[in-house]
Amino acid sequence: MNIHNTALPESSHAVGQPAWRKEDGRLLRGQGRYTDDIDLPRQAYAFIVRSNVAHGRIRSIDTEAAKTMPGVLGIYTGADMEQYGTIQSALPFKSRDGSDMKKPRRPVLPSDKVRFVGDPIACVVAETLMQAKDAAEAIEVDIEALPVVTTLEQAVAAGAPAIFEDVPGNVCLDYHYGDSDKVNAAFSAAAHKVKLKIINSRLVVNAIEPRAAIGSYDAATERYTLHSVSQGVMGMRAGLVNAMKTTPDKVHVITGNVGGSFGMKSAVYPEYVCILHAAKMLERPVKWTDERSSSFLSDNHGRDHEQTAELALDKEGNFLALRLTGYGNLGGFQGQMGPQPPTLNTVRNVISLYRTPLMEVNTKCVFTNTTQLNPYRGAGRPEGNYYMERLIDYAAAETGFDRIELRRKNQIRKTEIPFKAASGATYDSGDFPAILKQALDASDWKGFNKRKRESGKRGKLRGIGLGAYLEVTAPANKEMGGISFDADGGVTIRTGTLDYGQGHATPFAQVLSERLGVPFERVRLLQGDSDELVAGGGTGGSRSIMNSGQAIVEAAAKVIEQGKQIASHALETSAEDIEFADGRFTVAGTDRAIDIMTLADKVRSGAIKLPPEAPQSLDVKHVTDGAPAAYPNGCHVCEVEIDPDTGVTQVVKYTAVNDFGTIINPMLTDGQTHGGVVQGLGQSLMEHTVYDEQGQLLSGSFMDYALPRAHHAPPFEVLSHPVPAKTNPLGVKGCGEAGCAGSLTSIMNAVVDALSVYGIKHIDMPATPLRVWQAIQDAQRDARQKQ
Repeated sequence: MNIHNTALPESSHAVGQPAWRKEDGRLLRGQGRYTDDIDLPRQAYAFIVRSNVAHGRIRSIDTEAAKTMPGVLGIYTGADMEQYGTIQSALPFKSRDGSDMKKPRRPVLPSDKVRFVGDPIACVVAETLMQAKDAAEAIEVDIEALPVVTTLEQAVAAGAPAIFEDVPGNVCLDYHYGDSDKVNAAFSAAAHKVKLKIINSRLVVNAIEPRAAIGSYDAATERYTLHSVSQGVMGMRAGLVNAMKTTPDKVHVITGNVGGSFGMKSAVYPEYVCILHAAKMLERPVKWTDERSSSFLSDNHGRDHEQTAELALDKEGNFLALRLTGYGNLGGFQGQMGPQPPTLNTVRNVISLYRTPLMEVNTKCVFTNTTQLNPYRGAGRPEGNYYMERLIDYAAAETGFDRIELRRKNQIRKTEIPFKAASGATYDSGDFPAILKQALDASDWKGFNKRKRESGKRGKLRGIGLGAYLEVTAPANKEMGGISFDADGGVTIRTGTLDYGQGHATPFAQVLSERLGVPFERVRLLQGDSDELVAGGGTGGSRSIMNSGQAIVEAAAKVIEQGKQIASHALETSAEDIEFADGRFTVAGTDRAIDIMTLADKVRSGAIKLPPEAPQSLDVKHVTDGAPAAYPNGCHVCEVEIDPDTGVTQVVKYTAVNDFGTIINPMLTDGQTHGGVVQGLGQSLMEHTVYDEQGQLLSGSFMDYALPRAHHAPPFEVLSHPVPAKTNPLGVKGCGEAGCAGSLTSIMNAVVDALSVYGIKHIDMPATPLRVWQAIQDAQRDARQKQ
């Protein structure tokens, strides 16, 4: 259970004010309760045996010697887990020919084939973790190696080895959106056409807290309990219900503090089913905590798309049509949401904030012998914006249009909103030209040439890049807004979203405090116990403040309505005469009043005698249908310096202007922007996932995989230009993933701008020192050959 109730220093807690996060004092003192912090009586320990072969047939798994080793309680393989369900995508996609997307079912543990290095093949449970590891070493696994494909190009090549026998050509989904005839006609009539192949590179998520879980089973009630990391306990419970072949009342999920996820911890993994099975068989709890070396292999990876992007323009530079044709890598299995980022979410976001009449997206989702892919911070939103922004800069370089004027010309005007985009989305709010102007002014775009000359004197190349973006957040889902007035004088919000670093407790309390006038410091948040919730969509897609916020607003309105009826008995008048404002119920036209906390206390103590037909408390359990998608947007400007002798790139100046609608807590939105920008910086400049020809992950540790550190973070200037959304009662838009959408585009555009002195018009992520240096060498060689 995840409850935040830490006292704070005095500060303003009104909506729009930078109130301190409620949980920070406890977390900074080391008093957080993460999954691995939990130990249950008599718990045993699990260790997962993983395949060291990327593709092969399992001939045998000999566990006999391992079973006799000290402390070993049980060893489970695919045969033991066949009684359970499988893990597969729930998405209802269809291919362009109308056929259903192929959904190979992933067994909890395979009995036939392994499909990537790290594929779990056995679960060892022992009295201690070291005993489980020792026994794992004694298991003899015989796998017949099969041909391996690790790249998209290899997977779709003629005669490529089949990863799944019923998925021809390794393509599970041939996705298409748009009117091909109209798009083709627009390209035929265009005065200018540009085409650019763009790689959106693969990432290993590397949340600060590895995955962990503790499973237990109550034979008397036939009920499973899982303490686990997640992005929402109701979604995790639903996945486990399917995997365990049971019913919701038989599964209890509890999530405490979570040290980051970014999409990776949202899904059910095989390890969770294994330890629940072991707990049932052994009649004792079983704990499993991943290690960083295996999490590199087994955690869902992110991104990994290749698109050939094309833009058609008329002679004045007006956009006529956009076309994407490419691939999305799914890895060795189809993750729960794996096909969505390179398909539907790319469609929703690639148009961004530009007036583009026609679009077409053709994406083949492909299996390879690599770790499975799933959403990663933005889940197609940063990718879509990246394709458009790189394409605009490339079009400007190819056609001679100014890159800023090309954007200005095609941006949707404020007077055109609401605007129906070619993606099918209708933008309800925004002022994109004003944000562009603010970003140019704040970043001193006009003064860049002076800074470039100063960098040149030090032997550095300086580039400036702009990345405008618009994100389409996740759609509405049912969300709980429970409010209870507790015996100790506190007020608890219950909601099904889940904070895994975002800081929900504070903004949710700010909203409730404003609506009900309850003291901010008395508001708690309960979010991580499925037994306490009646609905919940979890946290993902930058939608928490929309859905939980709307649920809290609607629940607060119910509290007020119930309170008026109860107050009418306390104040001896009719409910129609009761007014509510600033936390007080007042008899209209008089000074007779009672505040909401006192009323709650009197009801709880029985001091107010209520008739049976009246509400018996102020508590409510409300479920909202949720808020529609919102459209956070903005413009980021980045400046980089590149050392041409080494290829080392440094971000030296960064300006971000964002429209997140109504801002509940600006300190948190700024923090989310900082984090997203740095993650985008990591993908842009350093994070590189590399497999060899046998499917072995060469970048499988922090010795080989570069994450951004504090000294890589640029000096930030984060500004706000809020235009409230019209689709939810708070006017909020969501901010969790926007930093990635702005940074990928602005950083890479800045890198290319710096390299443009060599005639370089594009470089793919990550722009590592080697890649940048090699691009310079190649450009200089080509220039010499032309002389």
